Order: sequence, then C-alpha cells, then structure tokens
Amino acid sequence: MQPLPPPYPNTAEGHPRRVGVEIEFAGLMPDTAAQLVADCFGGDIVRQSPHRMRVEGTPWGKFTIELDSKYVHPDAAVMKANGMAPGQAASAGREWRVEFHQRSREWLGEMVAGLVPTEIVSPPIPWSELGEFDRLFEALRRHGAEGTGASVFYGFGLHLNPEVPATDTPSVLAHLQAYIILAAWLRDQIQVDITREILPHTNPFPKAYALKVLDPDYAPTQAQLISDYLRDNPTRNRELDMCPLFAYLAPEAAHPLLQESLVKPRPTFHFRLPNAQLNTLDWGSVTEWNRWVTVERLAADPHSLRTQMQAYRAHHAQSTMGQWRDKLKRWVEK
Repeated sequence: MQPLPPPYPNTAEGHPRRVGVEIEFAGLMPDTAAQLVADCFGGDIVRQSPHRMRVEGTPWGKFTIELDSKYVHPDAAVMKANGMAPGQAASAGREWRVEFHQRSREWLGEMVAGLVPTEIVSPPIPWSELGEFDRLFEALRRHGAEGTGASVFYGFGLHLNPEVPATDTPSVLAHLQAYIILAAWLRDQIQVDITREILPHTNPFPKAYALKVLDPDYAPTQAQLISDYLRDNPTRNRELDMCPLFAYLAPEAAHPLLQESLVKPRPTFHFRLPNAQLNTLDWGSVTEWNRWVTVERLAADPHSLRTQMQAYRAHHAQSTMGQWRDKLKRWVEK
C-alpha cells in the first residue's frame, strides 16, 4: 500500500511535509524493539535507562523507544537533587539513594511489562516515505509484538503527527472543521477498540463545541480559536489533540494545559484515534495516513467544507449519529 498524496504535499515554505508516528504494543521490551529499529533503518542504540532507549543516526533522525510510564524511568528531579547532573556521579554519601531509586524504577518496569505498553516514537518522516517506515511494523509482527486486538486490556493506539500545511488561522480552522465533520466516519472506518472507547484518551469533541466551530459565521482570530478550544476542551484527551500545535503557535500562552511537560510544542496535528492493529496483516502507518488524507482533502475544498458544515449542523439538530455516518460514507465514496 502506498501513501496517498495530500492536497498540500509541501509546507508553506516549500519543504516536503513530514509525519511523526507513535506506536504502542506489548510482547516486546524496549531493548528488543530498539534492536528491530536499528535492524530496519540502521543507526546506533543508546541506552538511557533499563526501559528507555534511543536509536540515533537513522536516515530520518532519532527514534525513542520506552515503556510508556514515567514511573518506570529515573525521575530527573530526584537525580538532580542527589547531585546527578548530566555527566556527573552522585554526590558523596548519596550514591545509595540514587542506586535505590534507579533499581526500584527498573524493578517496577519489569513488574508492569505487558500492562504498560512499549512505545516507539519516530522522528518526523516525509509522508511519501511512510511505506518504507512500515517495514518496522512487519518486523514487530514477526517478533511477537501484540497490538490492540490481542487482549481486552490492551487499549493501545497509533498516533500520527502530520506537519501542518500552513500555520495561518484559516488553514488550521479548516482542518479542525473537516476533522469534526469526518470524526464519525473515521471511527466507523477504524472500528475503534471498545477498551479505547472506554478509556478517556480518544474522547470526541463536545457537541456544543462542534456546533460552535462549524457555524459558518465563526471566523476567530488565532487567540480566540485557541481560547475557545481550551475553554471547551481543557484536556489532552481528544481524538484530535490540538494542544501541541497551539503550544507552538502561542508559546507565551499562560494556560496551564499548554505548559504541561507532556505537551510538546510542534507544528503538527496530533491524531490519536487509530488502534494499534499489529495483529492485522498489511496494516500500518500508511493505512491511517490515507484515512487522514480524507480530512485534508475536505479542508482544502472550501465549497464542500461549507456544504458539509451546514449539513452537519442541520443533521445534528434532528437525526441520529448512525444516519450521519451513512451520509458521510456516501460523500467520501463519491
């Protein structure tokens, strides 16, 4: 399967757009997963701690591979308090504290492996090279990595971070509007796992917010767009998380959510909805990228976008979500 070209394949500066990929799974520990990354793409493995690795020097840059819980890694504040600045040994008399802290985090990681997923975070990859990146998914499958469908306890996901085609407010708003319109179709196509539906990580946008954003007269400034979003969505747990993009666009913003350490400012959308379907042959980042491109195509078509905005508002005043999905499916398949 080849990645579909988006309507705007390059950034406003003329560079090929890139996509970051995050994949969660069980069945392999970070050291094994890091070796698979290096086997697929080259590079050198750097061991940061027992459950956190980097692979540096790949054609695209640095990969991070880790158990996805901060509690299984050494705490930077604890290490600093005991004299462990980068490149330094522990302060005299405090070696035992550092040793105990590191060992306890390592033991905890061994205990929760299988419940806490291993996560691979890729560097930004040109969208046209996602097919080559998916060789990693094939390697993970061959070596026993388990995705969302392997257990009722595995609420694992694949996240895409597509670089925005432009950072101006009309472009950002059009993509947000297109996503809200197509969210029901995307959920139907992906068949979001029941465990992931129960967990809060991929919550849909509140209906009142969706109707506000899809009002044909809604033409906010950048500050108003960000303010409205944060007021109605004071969380990272949205199927399309806009916080990384808004933190990048407004680095001076005082809202605590945009200052959280887990919010990494970057000029990307953060698409959190897809399952990690490693148990499905031929599934990979290209599958989910091609679904995402449907959003970009709608965003790039002002006439269709406005028509679908009006249809969404009229429909949700009286009809069921199932009927709306049927209408969307007919539009997408035209």
